[in-house]
Amino acid sequence: MNRRIVIVCFVAIGLILGSTTVMAARSDREKAAIASAEKWLRIVDKGKYSESWEESSEYFKQAVTQDQWEQAVQAVREPLGKLISRKVKSATYATSLPGAPDGQYVVIQFNTSFENKKSGIETVTPRMDTDGIWRVSGYYIK
Repeated sequence: MNRRIVIVCFVAIGLILGSTTVMAARSDREKAAIASAEKWLRIVDKGKYSESWEESSEYFKQAVTQDQWEQAVQAVREPLGKLISRKVKSATYATSLPGAPDGQYVVIQFNTSFENKKSGIETVTPRMDTDGIWRVSGYYIK
């Protein structure tokens, strides 16, 4: 009887440690993707739209030309005014997203406040590029 309890405890401890390792790895992935997204957003916040395109993922650059990106982001961001605050709301790791090739993604939502829009949600989706660096592959403001 006591031996069964010991075995069950070891199995339970093993499961806990195994799931903690997976959770820690996911957390590290998400942290790296968030850092990449925040760095990219600072470039956009400064109005350096061509630089933000350059810093985007290869997938992003294949989907939209630099001129298209500059026109689109300028039309959306400039009416909002200056950034007041931005805080991570959620970050979700995924290997498959609608309309995108399979890969490693983190879909990040930020609660954001701008000078002319007090409450908004920015969705930024970094993708692991072929060189092993997280780069933004999608951006949307709601």
